[in-house]
Amino acid sequence: MSKKEHYIVATIKPWNIKAYEEYACKVSGEWHLVTERDALTLEFVEQVQPRYIFFPHWSWIVPDSILNATECVCFHMTDVPYGRGGSPLQNLIIRGHSQTRLTALRMTKELDAGPVYLKKDLSLEGRAEDIFVRSAQLTWDIIREIVEQKPEPVSQGGEVTVFERRTPDMSVFPQDAPTLEALYDHIRMLDAPSYPKAFWDIGPFRLTFDHAELHDGEALTAQVTIQHNGEDL
Repeated sequence: MSKKEHYIVATIKPWNIKAYEEYACKVSGEWHLVTERDALTLEFVEQVQPRYIFFPHWSWIVPDSILNATECVCFHMTDVPYGRGGSPLQNLIIRGHSQTRLTALRMTKELDAGPVYLKKDLSLEGRAEDIFVRSAQLTWDIIREIVEQKPEPVSQGGEVTVFERRTPDMSVFPQDAPTLEALYDHIRMLDAPSYPKAFWDIGPFRLTFDHAELHDGEALTAQVTIQHNGEDL
């Protein structure tokens, strides 16, 4: 009987953790989940000896020692080399995209510049959380294919476009939004746990917006939370 290969999944977002719990048991091999930065050490990697380490969402730079120890596969929500860089979902929606491609690429020292294993189409409809959940499920389609077929990654080609990582202050409600659709996009692209939601400051109050709905392009509704000095009113 052949020895089972081992795999590590390193992620911090709840939708990716839930997807791991649902899908890892359905893919051959021995699987290990890492959800904390300090748990992903070279010593742990050497102990597990994984064929791949998959990073559906990881917020920290991976040390060269781990990059050199095995194949590290990250996932980026653009058709690279278009859209390398930070906040891909928000930057895509701002630019009017309704579709993108989820790319699995080998992690290198240069951000989002590694060779590509696979790309799969991904819809950008709905709230940010909906898109992330959809992406997490699609990630496991890609993981399964990589585990089963072990494709050789191919170098990126074409013009490079780099996205700027957004900062929390960029979530402020745009005063110059040209349409209701633009306001709707602004709310929905930030509507996910741990992301800075769309907000509007009025005097001592902060209004934050989520669960937006657009009604035939003629009306926009959303849930609003009003806070004063950090307390709900």
